[in-house]
Amino acid sequence: MDRTTEGWLNGALGVLIFSGSLPATRVAVAGFDPLFLTGARASIAGLIALCLLALFRESRPSRSELLSLVGVALGVVVGFPLLSALALTRMTSAHSLVFVGLLPLATAAFGVLRGGERPRPGFWLCALAGGALVAGFAWRRGDGAISSGDLLMLGAIFVAGFGYAEGGLLSRRLGGWRVICWALALSLPAMLVWTAVSAPEGLLAAPPRSWVALAYVALFSMLIGFVFWYRGLALGGIAAVGQLQLLQPLLGLGLAALFLGETVELSLVFVTVGVVAAVAGAKALAK
Repeated sequence: MDRTTEGWLNGALGVLIFSGSLPATRVAVAGFDPLFLTGARASIAGLIALCLLALFRESRPSRSELLSLVGVALGVVVGFPLLSALALTRMTSAHSLVFVGLLPLATAAFGVLRGGERPRPGFWLCALAGGALVAGFAWRRGDGAISSGDLLMLGAIFVAGFGYAEGGLLSRRLGGWRVICWALALSLPAMLVWTAVSAPEGLLAAPPRSWVALAYVALFSMLIGFVFWYRGLALGGIAAVGQLQLLQPLLGLGLAALFLGETVELSLVFVTVGVVAAVAGAKALAK
């Protein structure tokens, strides 16, 4: 298997795992405050990450790598989880998921700025077409209105794009699993304090499904998914593999319909076909 193909396969596994993140977060915020959820998911994943780093006796990152890891942590450990959780107290997971279609554009843009990547013009046309399809679908579902939840999701996409690009760039030197583990480990002291301060009264009274959702976003969304995702970005290119994120809202909508009973409209089928075509075109033109 060549390096590029391996990168796309790893990226696809990461996207598949991430597709359940927003539906699971929607379930979790029904039982937990968004602030507590953000701290708890990072604390659980951080403790596991610290154990993995100790188990494999990983050497400490250099000073320049530590600065990049702080950027990763701000983007994907704190920024996206917090902003998306706040947004999901104001909208359904189906509504929030379509904003994720804009994430490849944010990732690619930061990849150009931070990684020096220069995709061909045709790549950008496919990326913009895919992003426009998803954005248009989101706009129509919102009846042409921009709410505070929409703005929170846009902020979440911006910081996630930075964190994805920064992590993908750093993964070329450290490896994907080390990047997310070190980012989580560096965040752990602050996140433990955050969790303790934000813990609500009657925490154990939260419904079981919210606890299951917390376990998913902590183990899969916060840790395991990034192992595959950052490796995919490192091997296949940040801008190119980042286009797989266009599939995430569509996969997530299917999960939202299956597990949350949210309605998936027929128009989604047409959006799916268009987005898949855009991803295929971006992959072909990335070389």
